[in-house]
Parts: sequence; C-alpha cells; structure tokens
Amino acid sequence: MKLSNQFPVNASMQAWQPSDHINSEVVIELQARFGSESFVVQPTRTGIPVVWVPRDKIIEVLRFLHTLPRPFVMLYDLHGIDERLRTHRDGLPPADYTVFYHLLSIDRNSDVMLKVPLQEHDLKMPTATDIFANANWYEREVWDLLGIHFDGHPHLTRIMMPKSWQGHPLRKDYPARATEFDPFMLDIAKQDMEQESLRFKPEEWGMRRSSEHEDYMFLNLGPNHPSAHGAFRIVLQLDGEEVLDCVPDIGYHHRGAEKMGERQSWHSYIPFTDRVEYLGGVMNNLPYVLSVEKLAGIEVPDRVKFIRVMLAEMFRINSHLLFLGTYIQDVGAMTPVFFAFTDRQKIYTIIEAITGARMHPAWFRIGGVAHDLPKGWQKLIKDNLLDWLPKRLNEYVKAALLNSILKGRTIGVAAYTTAEALNWGVTGAGLRATGLNFDLRKWRPYSGYENFEFEVPVGVNGDAYDRAMVRVEEIRQSLRIIDQCMNNMPEGPFKADHPLTTPPPKERTLQHIDTLINHFLQVSWGPVMPAAESFQMIEATKGANSYYLTSDGSTMSYRTRIRTPSFAHLQQIPSVIRGSMVSDLIVYLGSIDFVMSDVDR
Repeated sequence: MKLSNQFPVNASMQAWQPSDHINSEVVIELQARFGSESFVVQPTRTGIPVVWVPRDKIIEVLRFLHTLPRPFVMLYDLHGIDERLRTHRDGLPPADYTVFYHLLSIDRNSDVMLKVPLQEHDLKMPTATDIFANANWYEREVWDLLGIHFDGHPHLTRIMMPKSWQGHPLRKDYPARATEFDPFMLDIAKQDMEQESLRFKPEEWGMRRSSEHEDYMFLNLGPNHPSAHGAFRIVLQLDGEEVLDCVPDIGYHHRGAEKMGERQSWHSYIPFTDRVEYLGGVMNNLPYVLSVEKLAGIEVPDRVKFIRVMLAEMFRINSHLLFLGTYIQDVGAMTPVFFAFTDRQKIYTIIEAITGARMHPAWFRIGGVAHDLPKGWQKLIKDNLLDWLPKRLNEYVKAALLNSILKGRTIGVAAYTTAEALNWGVTGAGLRATGLNFDLRKWRPYSGYENFEFEVPVGVNGDAYDRAMVRVEEIRQSLRIIDQCMNNMPEGPFKADHPLTTPPPKERTLQHIDTLINHFLQVSWGPVMPAAESFQMIEATKGANSYYLTSDGSTMSYRTRIRTPSFAHLQQIPSVIRGSMVSDLIVYLGSIDFVMSDVDR
C-alpha cells in the first residue's frame, strides 16, 4: 500500500486573495461590532488587513475575533516595533512603540493584523494568554527585547537574553555592534552570579518540590544533550519516570538576527537568512526576497519561480532526511542515520553544482537568482535524486518505520488534536499530522506553486508516528514537484529587468551610463526600497515561516520581524508531555523536528 493512501487529502479550502483587504470582511465585522471610529485601517503591501486598535479595546477585539462563527483560531505572531526614529508614518496614530498581533483563520483562509500604539512613558499592555495559549512566549519576547510590560502575564521574565542582561536590544537606542559596547569582563564574582542565575527554582514556576508522601526530582535535560537536538535546556519535574511538568529554556543560540536586519542592506542581509534555520538553505531566502520584492514592486520571470521552487524543494527533502535519520536514532536504531547522510550528500552534490555552495548558498537574489542553471543540471538531478531516492525511501519505511519496536515507541505518543495545535501556533507536519491539510503551497500559492501538481499528506492521530510518516510522504511529493520543474522549466532570464534588482545586468553597465551608476550604487550602498510594510509567509521545512519587513525609505530595513515555526513548537511541549514517561519525551522532541537557530534567531 502506498503511503499516500494512508494519508488522504482533504482539498476543501477558500481561495486566498493576495490584496490588502482594506475593505475585507473582517474589517467590516470589526466596524459593525465596535464602530468605525474605533479603528484606523493602514494601507500596506502585506496582503492582509492591518487595523490599529486602542489599547483599552485590544483584549475585547481579540476575544471577538476568536469567537466569531468563522473564528481567527491562531495567534500566528505577536511582537513590537520601536517607532521613535521612523519618519514615514503619515496617517497613522501617534506611537513611540507598537505591539502587533497577527491572527490566522483556517475557515476563512485569511489573516488580520492588529496594531496597538504605545507611548514611551506608558509601555504597558494587558496579557492575551487567557485567549491564546501561545501568547505566553511571544509576550515574554516583547518584554525581553523591547521592554513592554504585559499586565497579568503568568511569568514575565527574559526568554532570549540572560536574566542578568541590562537593556532591551530591539530598541533603536540600543547598540547594534559589539564595538559599541564596553569590553566584556567576566570576573569571579560575575561568573558566580551568572552560574547562580542558571539554578532552577521550582517555586518561581509554581511548582512544588514535594507532595504529601514523596519528594519530586528536578532533572536538567540539556542544554548540551544529544536528545535536545541543539543548545536547548528543558527542566523536568519527575515523579519516578513520569513527567509531571517541565519548563523549556531557550535563548542559548540567540544571535540577534532581527537586530542585524537593521544594519545590513536589503541585499547583504540575504546570507543571514540562510542561517536562521541552517538546514533550510535557500528555503530561508525565499520569504525574505519575496517580501522585499513586494516592497519594490518586482515581478520575477517564470524561470526564476521554477528555479526557486526546485531548489527550495531540494532543501525540504534534505531537511526531512536528516529528521528521518535522527528520529529513528532517537528511538534506538543507529544504521538509518548513516543512510540518510549518504542520501543528503547526493542532494548536496546537485546544490553545489547549481549554486557553488552547499548548506548556505545564499543564492536567491532580489528579483531573481544569482546566475542561471549550469549545463547538465537535468542529468544531475535525475541520476542523484529522482532515480535514486524513491527506492531508498521504501527501504526506510520497510526496515525502520514499519518496525514493531519503532511503532510501539511512537504510536499514540505525544498526541494532540487539531484544535490544540492551532491554539499553540503549530504549523507544518506537526499540524498536518492531526488531519488538517493546511499547506501554504496549496492554500496560498506563492512563487508559482499553483503551477504544480502535488498532494498534501495528512495524518489521523496527531502522534509522534504520524508526524514521521507525513514527512516521508512529503519527500515523495517534493520529488514530484522537482520532476515537474525539470521537465517544464521555462526559458527566459534568471533575473527581473527592474532597477531595484540586485544588481542590474553587468553587461549593460558598459553601454548605459544610468545602468552603470545604478550598478555602482547598488553594489556599494544597496537598493533603496519605498517606505512601506510587506509580509510573506511560506511553507518552510519546519512549518510556516515569514518575514514582516518595515521600510522607511532607506537602504536597509527599519524593522525585520522573522516568525519561525520552531519557536511556537517548543512552547507547546509542556502541555503535550505532562503525564508521559521521560522516554516518551525523547521521542516527542525528535518528532517535532526543530532547529534551535530557528527558535532563537
């Protein structure tokens, strides 16, 4: 039996309209309920309605949207902007800081963004954790990086920065370079203080050290442990081997990727996006360059779309293969991880031949790709991927995934429902394993995905086994897409003929003085993007990934917000694993398929 038969496709969805929706249904509903004078609708290039809401109404508005007959069930993102240095704010409410809520509706297949203006002397917001469970970490991050307090939050502490950190890094008056800080000193007293701050105190998290009859054990898993899959610490409250509760601790991999976006040109920031989720390669370039292209008004040629899709799907396969090998290894089988790396090597051979690099090609460009496909690329893909991998996948399934030991360790383990997944902001295979076929490539096609035939595999039980099997079938569907790219690759240029592409064609600089000047300015300073806001969401390797860019009419971004899937996925861990065994936690962590650089950014 084929795996695709085990995971049927539910094709029902509403058509997505990529307009600003200024007069969209949700705006009309909000105005009907609260009055039109309560809101300011902001024109943007995000493709979603952006509505400014007074602070004293935000909780009521969130509850209203969450309880509509066709509700906005997911808090997709929540963060803020330091507006104090922004010059292009015509028609917007006065604000020193802004907090924004990005909500997603499955029934409507549409989004809405709510913005709340704040003044510097009064940086307080009510918590939304009673409405959306996953608001917890997002509000902690806003407090940590911007210093905005959320009244009523159950545990408002730093999440990315160490407890002892001074200041809020995403504020505009906070230094962006190491050379702007005083030299770092770590004397004995400070070292002892930092070590003490890492000590876990259960009372701070509402945990008891003991019951009436027994003491509980508190176990540190990580931040250096093979099963943690990166620099990730999770503190477990144990009764024997049963997990009573746990506290995920992140931030060890935080590099300030969003802050870096404020100091890099639109073009030079592309290599940074590769490393946000280091297994995704050019998949991470894609939402960024698409968002910048919205700012610039660039429409890329069809050949560019096909090339981007083909390379992105190769990295999806590569990421899923690493998941597959390490997941099976977590359960106890050693051999498949070596098979997986052998298969990944073949794909890297193709990627290197096309881009000149392997893990981090940084190959996509604003308006196109770095260069055209090399001669012989079709044979390379056919020999190393299309003719090779399908048979290997059958071996993975037969030898490992249908093994009775693996099935016994994973079936029914760490299961959750579609409603629970949406409440925690889960996307990607973790959501589709519950039975919902939400895949942005189908629901909201981008970069030409509407031209390809493929299915969206879904699971039934939402457990650790289904999450693995869904990804195996996703590899097969990615192979279908790559095969269609190879057989139907359009002719044409590999870069748009637009003044804001990076850079203009070199050969024309010898013929036209305007092109020569433009080329010089873009290489030395970078392109100047119009003052606007844009947004692009894609179906990345781990789930929904997006870039929300704010341009102030400069050579670099005023605010770069990176919403990654793994951040939301780790936040869900305590609600899923309570009452399970420690061995089940190891299986669950492997089934999430997270990367800590994707969490911490």
